[in-house]
Amino acid sequence: MSTLAELKQVRALHGKKEREATGLFLVQGHKMVAELLASPFKPKAVFANAAAAGALAPLAKARQLPVHVLPEHEMERLGTFDSGNEVIAVVHQPAIASAEPAVEDELVLAMDRVGDPGNLGTVLRIADRFGVKRVLCGNGTVEVYNPKCVQASMGSILRVGVRYDELSDRLAVWQTKGVAIYLADGSGSNVFNTVLKRPAVLVLGSESHGLSPEVLALRTERIAIPQFGGAESLNVAMAAAALCMEFARRVSVKQ
Repeated sequence: MSTLAELKQVRALHGKKEREATGLFLVQGHKMVAELLASPFKPKAVFANAAAAGALAPLAKARQLPVHVLPEHEMERLGTFDSGNEVIAVVHQPAIASAEPAVEDELVLAMDRVGDPGNLGTVLRIADRFGVKRVLCGNGTVEVYNPKCVQASMGSILRVGVRYDELSDRLAVWQTKGVAIYLADGSGSNVFNTVLKRPAVLVLGSESHGLSPEVLALRTERIAIPQFGGAESLNVAMAAAALCMEFARRVSVKQ
């Protein structure tokens, strides 16, 4: 049986302060928890209603991990979803991604003042799809362990390393090590006509605020997605998908 103190701590992890203090975060929903149990991550605890616990039993048994079964009304209080809080795992936050410069053919994504957790989570999913292993986040970017971000990542948070940093300073250091820095900016050069070098960092800002003055001050190349219709802007996740596709295409055709 779970104690009231344990359940209180799980509920406290809804808040950023508790996540930062404990180094824990929540993974929720059957699909993501099943993926978690199949990964190298080891949850601290898993809570589920009776039906979800039964479905997870083979994976949990293989990991020698008990699943704490709670009534549905208690699970609804424990999770952050509006409804359907069937299974919740408490997980130790992974190691911070390396600060070492990108190497060889590596592509790193960088987020500059991205405030929407759903967008950041979707960017992690896009990064994972295109084989990007690291995402740098400027200090003004939303916390990656926000439950909305974790959910939007659809499990990619388990495979993509994240580091928070003074972004402009980190990028300037990497430039001196031969890393190409590309800023996604509407006034930049058409990405289809731009030579894309690697190792590289692709820097994206929020749709509402754009890139920070400190990042824009870097002496580096600005690239843009060409416009063929009436929409003037794309959100950061849409832009990330389009630009990552072009970076990946160049590798496939051996630019």
